[in-house]
Amino acid sequence: MEWTVVIALVAIGMILLLVEILFVPGTTLVGLVGFIVLGIGVGLSFKYFGREVGWMTLGTTSVIAGLTLYISFKSSLWSRFALKSTNTSKVNEDPSGIAVGEEGIALSALRPIGKAEIGKQTYEVKTLGAYVDSGKRIRIIQINSNQIIVEPLS
Repeated sequence: MEWTVVIALVAIGMILLLVEILFVPGTTLVGLVGFIVLGIGVGLSFKYFGREVGWMTLGTTSVIAGLTLYISFKSSLWSRFALKSTNTSKVNEDPSGIAVGEEGIALSALRPIGKAEIGKQTYEVKTLGAYVDSGKRIRIIQINSNQIIVEPLS
């Protein structure tokens, strides 16, 4: 029974460490929990089986962890999970077809940024802090480069 607990804790700890490194890097929580579970598993091997078996468990766990990380990074297995495409689009690429004073309709809730239809085109617009519900009429009050600032119409 003790071996089952030790092996399960070490395996769960290793899996959580791999998840931290490969899938959710930077969150720290998953890796910290994995490290703690791994430490508990090794610590229990010291408690249940003595120093000799505990050190062997620690050494074996370290070697397996190192090999697993090495193989994970060297093989192309994990490249299937990696994002390879890049986003090259821009917000409001050509706002030259609209002018200050034009009116439109909010397609989404503007809190304070959202989508609006102005002149049969959809743009990302921004208010000066006001929240505007979807379907409400809006008017352009300023255009800065690719940023369109609107106000709600009463």
